[in-house]
Amino acid sequence: MSKHIAIIGGTSGIGRATVAHLQSAGHTLHVACRAPEKLTDLGIIAQPFDAAAPGPLTWPERLDGFVYFPGTITLKPFHRFTAEDFQRDLQVNLFGAIAALQSALPALKASGDAAVVLFSTVAVAQGLPMHASIATSKGAVEGLAKSLAAEWAPAIRVNVIAPSLTDTPLAGALLNSDLKKEAAAKRHPLQQVGRAEDMAGFVAHLLSGQARFMTGQVLRVDGGLSSVRTF
Repeated sequence: MSKHIAIIGGTSGIGRATVAHLQSAGHTLHVACRAPEKLTDLGIIAQPFDAAAPGPLTWPERLDGFVYFPGTITLKPFHRFTAEDFQRDLQVNLFGAIAALQSALPALKASGDAAVVLFSTVAVAQGLPMHASIATSKGAVEGLAKSLAAEWAPAIRVNVIAPSLTDTPLAGALLNSDLKKEAAAKRHPLQQVGRAEDMAGFVAHLLSGQARFMTGQVLRVDGGLSSVRTF
């Protein structure tokens, strides 16, 4: 059955792969992103939205799904992080999501059977060096999701996908050579990094009726990094 789904972001990486996936399934997408022109080739007219400085958004009367894609990867030793670094990551990953969710909430309530999907990172469950800022902000996202899952049940389900390193433009600096890609793959029990298409499939599943009995969960789609050791 066709759904009305709000997409925040969606111009590249996992977001764009998800837009294409949901489009092909016949859903109606209502997109808000920082660069609407990047989606015109898909026939999508998006409204502007900048997670760093959220403005007002317009939604249809009913939304059956909501997905928030904006994110950051700020990696460096803890002693080099500034308060501004933490604030920027919190703004994009957490406060931008809060602003968009609050604006979409009346339309999500109108559905009576809606699903929200947010994104975290493997670095929350698996302590990783250089990840203090991103792990802090995404840990807050996980806490937000669980709280909202309790508050909005049973009408709105809220779940989180927590990927490991995924081959997207956002992670380009970490995978910009064959040597880096090979080293990154070897750190995972499945000996590979994630693909945007894999994550898009999980988003679609969480938005669908097949996940109707799931809320408040963090799905660690991370190649086994957070839970498996092969040595």
